Amino acid sequence: MYGVSIDVGTSGMRMHAVDLDSKKIHSTAITVRHPVPGANVVDHLTFCIEVDQNLANRLLIDTANRLMQELDIDLNKVERVAVCGNPIQLSMFQNMEVRDLAYVGENTLKSKGVEPQKRDAKVIPAVDLGLNLREGVPVYIPPAIRHEIGADALAMMYKTGLLEREDNVLVTDYGTNAEMALKVGDEILTGSAAAGPAIEGQQIKSGMLASPGAISDVESEFYWKCKVLGDDMLVGEGDSIEINTGTVIEEGPMHGMAKGITGTGVIAAIATALENGEIVKSKITTTDGCLHLQDGVIITQDDFLEAAKTFGAMRAGHFTLLETAGIKFDELDTMFMSGASGTYVDALKAQRVGLLPPSVDTIYQFGNTSLSMATDIVKDPEMVDKLQSLANSIRANHIMFATDKIFESVFIQELAYWQEGMPIETYNMMLELSDIQPLPTTIKPAEVIKVVQRDIPDLGDKGLKVLREIGIGLKRSFSGCTGCQKCVKECPEDAISVNDAAEGYEIQVLSDRCNGTACLRCERACPQKCFQIKDLQRSSVSAE
Repeated sequence: MYGVSIDVGTSGMRMHAVDLDSKKIHSTAITVRHPVPGANVVDHLTFCIEVDQNLANRLLIDTANRLMQELDIDLNKVERVAVCGNPIQLSMFQNMEVRDLAYVGENTLKSKGVEPQKRDAKVIPAVDLGLNLREGVPVYIPPAIRHEIGADALAMMYKTGLLEREDNVLVTDYGTNAEMALKVGDEILTGSAAAGPAIEGQQIKSGMLASPGAISDVESEFYWKCKVLGDDMLVGEGDSIEINTGTVIEEGPMHGMAKGITGTGVIAAIATALENGEIVKSKITTTDGCLHLQDGVIITQDDFLEAAKTFGAMRAGHFTLLETAGIKFDELDTMFMSGASGTYVDALKAQRVGLLPPSVDTIYQFGNTSLSMATDIVKDPEMVDKLQSLANSIRANHIMFATDKIFESVFIQELAYWQEGMPIETYNMMLELSDIQPLPTTIKPAEVIKVVQRDIPDLGDKGLKVLREIGIGLKRSFSGCTGCQKCVKECPEDAISVNDAAEGYEIQVLSDRCNGTACLRCERACPQKCFQIKDLQRSSVSAE
């Protein structure tokens, strides 16, 4: 008999099949995108509220059903399932109310007729969720700590051992939603920074999620050497490259294998370029303004500016937690990194671009804690009761970064620093005017302990399967469309096609490739101003 563990992430879904007799992982399957339009949780919330939550739910459940087919098991032998993720993803998966996660304040919720939802641990029949499993199979959902501090944050704290630590510890899940928690004594402060899709390789010209063929790191001596993820999700040696032209100086074992670059590769390339002088005062200084890596993969000036938003949001989040707790940078002892990006990134390069505080003594890199905790539950279902008791016992204060004055003040300086080349002296002077501690200008040497070698440490005897085609095509004809294809050319994800229709033209947008309301470049490019992405989505829903 088997169990299935699922991590529903903001940028994709990951899944294990577990042999319940041996308690060993049998196989692993992942997607490389999310089926619902959008590059972050805000986009997914917007889709649910303004378009159709039922469609969002069906897209997720359909993806889960298709992904289970990749696990190389007899699905009639599945005995139980566990699903973990952040509150928005788990709410979409269960098709439960999400509006209480979108609006802040009791009066606002009342005015909109929204009832706050309890997100405690629960067990739901798989067939009730629409999963293609036999009758009687239970699905275990772990609890949130509070409605805005989800099961994924609980997994991050539980699997890293944060709750048992006596030193001052900061833990961050390096993803688009960037959940983070600071433990100082018995107090825990949490927050979630909208780090943006660049940290996972999205909205980057050659970007991709962490999967086989992704450049995940670079090293530089005289030439740049690329590191590429193999089919086993372990890092292999790529080519040595002349960064101005992409000319191959020396081929590596992964020559010809790079399909794109993941967020960790972008971080490493920018950190290396800053150190080598290929980025000066927020400008890439190569001949054509691009960093050229192997197999035609490039990083553009726009990619740098997109990544800079991530750096700024993460550092502003860390600043906010430290300032709220009343501790200085040099009082922070330990840093825990989780998630795919937190696993594959070179921690010291990430520290150079502000993704880690500059003063910690020790850095631990963990894997995908959300999938790991779901797997623990599959092996021992009684664990959900223990997790509920643990969630009830955690005294955590959640800071809403979107409305926090400290976060706002720091993030403004971060944008000026990264995008306009503000000197660090001016940066710290501006922080002082807001009564915020300065950013240390030197990085303390830290010990890096890599707990796992890949974000999913054990792929199982049957290995990894990657499901690349998910989601649906959202279609509609728009009055006034001339078929000029400007929306097609403007889309950074190749999500749009324009086809002849009985009357005029029909536009199709692939749901899993669309960046949703975070982008809308297609709308802005339309010379007739007739293309509205939300109208297209609504039309697709009503046509079903």
